[in-house]
Amino acid sequence: MRQSEIKELSIEELKERLGEFKKQHADLKMAHAVTPLENPLQIRKVRRTVARLATELTKRELQ
Repeated sequence: MRQSEIKELSIEELKERLGEFKKQHADLKMAHAVTPLENPLQIRKVRRTVARLATELTKRELQ
């Protein structure tokens, strides 16, 4: 997800997407541990998306 897309989401949507991406990240890591992924850069992309979502959520909660 791009930062511009993340800024358009509500707080509830942010929490929902954060949960989805955290689960996806865990699943990718587990799959990669069992057998190497065809594209291991997916893990990095999802991890960074999780960080973007968490940062935006924290920023909004502090306001």
